[in-house]
Amino acid sequence: MNIFGIGLPEMALIMIVALLIFGPKKLPEIGRSLGKAIRSFQDASREFQNEFQKEAVQLEEAMKTTAELEPKQLEPTRQEEV
Repeated sequence: MNIFGIGLPEMALIMIVALLIFGPKKLPEIGRSLGKAIRSFQDASREFQNEFQKEAVQLEEAMKTTAELEPKQLEPTRQEEV
């Protein structure tokens, strides 16, 4: 098991140190807070990704519309040259 590049032995050592520093009563509260923070970060990241994808689709549609309009605008100019 490898989370964030930290293996199981390192994770166990971190948990033991946290238990010694914060005590058994405070540890669950810290775990909940950390879980909420991670979940909040994931939600924000997901929202950012969704917004980015929406903007990319809108940009692609705008480019497609411009590409379709451009040849139509060039045709009268070509006829005037002849």
